[in-house]
Amino acid sequence: MKVVKSPAPQKTLTTPLRYLLMSIGILVTAVGVYFFKFPNNFSTGGVSGLSLILGRLFPSPVLTPSVFMLLINAALLVVGLLVLGRSFAFSTVYCSMLLSLSTYAMERLWPLAGPLTDQPFLELCFAVLLPAIGSAVLFHLDASSGGTDIIALILKKYTSLNIGGALMAADALITVAALVCFGVKAGLFSILGLLMKSVLVDFVTDSFQTRKCFQIITSDPEPIVSFIMEKLHRGATIEDVHGAYSHEQKTLIITVLGQTQALALRRYIHNTDPHAFMIITRSTEIVGKGFLST
Repeated sequence: MKVVKSPAPQKTLTTPLRYLLMSIGILVTAVGVYFFKFPNNFSTGGVSGLSLILGRLFPSPVLTPSVFMLLINAALLVVGLLVLGRSFAFSTVYCSMLLSLSTYAMERLWPLAGPLTDQPFLELCFAVLLPAIGSAVLFHLDASSGGTDIIALILKKYTSLNIGGALMAADALITVAALVCFGVKAGLFSILGLLMKSVLVDFVTDSFQTRKCFQIITSDPEPIVSFIMEKLHRGATIEDVHGAYSHEQKTLIITVLGQTQALALRRYIHNTDPHAFMIITRSTEIVGKGFLST
């Protein structure tokens, strides 16, 4: 017999907490852009990469890369509001302007005459990793920092283009332009950074969404199910099974948990039912009640 226990209701983030986390993600991105991308001329696509190239093509003490970034994002926001109307999320406006203003404020507060270190590869790692973390935080919150994402939304509304491919092509063109503007060394680092970015964003995003799927075979299911329901506040599915060799009757418990919950359940089962058999797998996409909507 199969018995399904419904997952406990999940707590949703309050609006102030959501915007606080978005702000943290944006500030982490701004640190990576200003302190590591701009001083080293790492142009890995997007508005920040385009701003860096424009800053080199039109040198001016006023029109710095951070100012170009602010102007481009502001223009894209205006276009997005005009074209997309009410479907244009306020969180996108907030994140886009916060990123531009944060970068501009850092330029005024901590002016840089050059790179922080004499290790360009080390700085490339931070130039890619910090924005990847920030982007993953925003993605986890269903938010966006604007920029080329706004262009993607417009293309999605009016065309049948492969949006991901189009944006990747645009990033590639901006990155290749760094070869012309900043020389071979900076250009090659920029190309490497673009490749690293595509991998890191997916990796960090998946890390936020990773869940542990437990399949537990035990002869004493009640304490384990109670612990899952009452202590971890998750649901479980239980089913009667039997061994193919011994034909001994057992119970199969299936549950999906977060990282901390998974560690707690492993410890509990190890201490209370050391003979239980566990299969633990990782998953980055769980669809259903209590998790992602379909």
